Amino acid sequence: MPMLEPANTWTQGLDFPSRLLESGSNDYELYEEDGEFVLSVELPGFDPAEITASWNDGVLNVAGEHEDERRGTRRTYHRRFRFPKAIDEDAIEAEYRNGILTVRLPVTVEGAVSGTEIEIKG
Repeated sequence: MPMLEPANTWTQGLDFPSRLLESGSNDYELYEEDGEFVLSVELPGFDPAEITASWNDGVLNVAGEHEDERRGTRRTYHRRFRFPKAIDEDAIEAEYRNGILTVRLPVTVEGAVSGTEIEIKG
């Protein structure tokens, strides 16, 4: 058992897995209201020009890259969000304010009722 302790101390010192989980799970909020999805992503310290959002086949890609030349640091962010309903691509809107990117994705009416109806026998 003494061999496990150094490894445990080593992983606790890095705290790598828990940091990954914390930053990965608490940096956005997604909900549906009034016929649209609303996604809010926390991206503090980014300039609007450093953030890109793109829509492709039911997936919203959000990416950001910020370079701090004075400190010699670079921060990147990339996340993909898949949506379960049909979205009106032409009506998607995004706004970046106070470190939060908000994307509004309206659900299409056709998407809500599309597909083939299945007869239910009783």
